[in-house]
Amino acid sequence: MTPRITTQSIDGLEVFSCHPAKPNGQPPLVFVHGAFAGGWMWTETFMPWLAQAGYTCHALSLRGHGGSAGRDRIDWHSIADYVDDLHRVVATLDSLPVLVGHSMGGFVVQKYLERHHAAGVVLLCSVPPQGLIAAQFHLLFQKPQLFMDINRIMAGNYADTEILREALFAGEVDETMLATWLTQMQTESHRALWDMSMFNLPNLAAMHRPPMLILGAEHDVLVPAFLVQTAAQTYGKTAHIFREMGHAVTHEKEWPLVAATLKDWLDTLPASQRA
Repeated sequence: MTPRITTQSIDGLEVFSCHPAKPNGQPPLVFVHGAFAGGWMWTETFMPWLAQAGYTCHALSLRGHGGSAGRDRIDWHSIADYVDDLHRVVATLDSLPVLVGHSMGGFVVQKYLERHHAAGVVLLCSVPPQGLIAAQFHLLFQKPQLFMDINRIMAGNYADTEILREALFAGEVDETMLATWLTQMQTESHRALWDMSMFNLPNLAAMHRPPMLILGAEHDVLVPAFLVQTAAQTYGKTAHIFREMGHAVTHEKEWPLVAATLKDWLDTLPASQRA
């Protein structure tokens, strides 16, 4: 039976949880979504799949996202605010979690490590510690029309599913899922995007260095594979790049391959430790 997703509010933050029938004793997982999204992006794929493998899973919606408070002030939210949101959720747990961050969420996780510990970190198609500038220029020169379309998305204009398809997916896409994503995506904080571009990049010297897994996608047009490789080199790791996938690896047709790679790595971590 598929584990059930529950929802609660922690200080105004929407938090989804999925508990295993038989916990495996490993650290809990906290998933952090990317820009324009919410905690909902983890609930249909990674969370129930990993809960069936024995992992306790939580996913928050950062302030102004999903069902969390602050949507009316979205443009004023900073990356530092998002780090505080993550810390508030982690502080409610009994043991140090593994943090899994996708895209902007991976950047938030890197900033979190400047002040806090974690049992492990997974950067999934994450904005690298060098920031967004290289990714933005790469998209501008490689796909100028998509660059303009994404700027329209930032203004809240989701005209059709084709923009979303080109930006997020490389393989075959379920049309119902794509339409659902379109209704759930939203505007993102311009302040947070500027923080990721140049104004609040990770302080590598200050960061705690827990075990780290870095994953990317071969056909990611938003965080290209070469930038995922750059992040891996920065942290002294080897990136795993999934072939024939785009940015939204959580919902590509072959997403279980990504989840299985994540699980295999999680299984190697030490047993859960009290926070």
